[in-house]
Amino acid sequence: MKILTVSDRVVESIYSVSIKQQFGDVDLVLACGDLPPYYLEFIVTMLGVPLLYVFGNHDQGVFTFNGKFKHAPEGCINVDERIVKVKGLLIGGLEGSMLYSGQGDHQYTEWDMIWKALRMAPALWWNRLRYGRFLDILITHAPPYRIHDGVDRCHTGFKTFLRMMDIYHPRYLIHGHVHVYSPHTIIRTTYGRTQVVNTYGYQIINWRDVKSGDG
Repeated sequence: MKILTVSDRVVESIYSVSIKQQFGDVDLVLACGDLPPYYLEFIVTMLGVPLLYVFGNHDQGVFTFNGKFKHAPEGCINVDERIVKVKGLLIGGLEGSMLYSGQGDHQYTEWDMIWKALRMAPALWWNRLRYGRFLDILITHAPPYRIHDGVDRCHTGFKTFLRMMDIYHPRYLIHGHVHVYSPHTIIRTTYGRTQVVNTYGYQIINWRDVKSGDG
């Protein structure tokens, strides 16, 4: 299985009529926030595969060409505080960034994020009983604390995500939020059993074994 992950930046090669030439073999798309609805709608329409997403701190909706306000992309699945099974994978999400301005709908304190994660716990334990594993992929906007994060308040990662990886062992945690400007920037880090991926722009995840959860 081939997974396209996107976040934070509209990529010309994706937002293009040639998208099928480059990404036509993609089976699933995961979006980690701060992307306009029209971009995600274009991707899901052109590729015709499921697209799961969470909101970022800048996702406040847009006005369409006909003057209507659109908050969320159509044809896509919001997985904030949810877990869905798609293509055999258990995928959950947690939106937003660390609270830094108090303006906007998707900023949270560490305690806020703890409660968001706790609301997911019953579904995670049910997965453990039913499928033998909690979660395959966790998508977030912000990174985990001290993994790919920044020193400023806005870009500080959540300690909650570290705890979730310690308990639930997703194969991947995929995030955005932290922009990448240098090819030398570390964007993939292994934490315990989890590979943490910064998908600023886009990344490709090759999932080799859906049933066992190995990637």
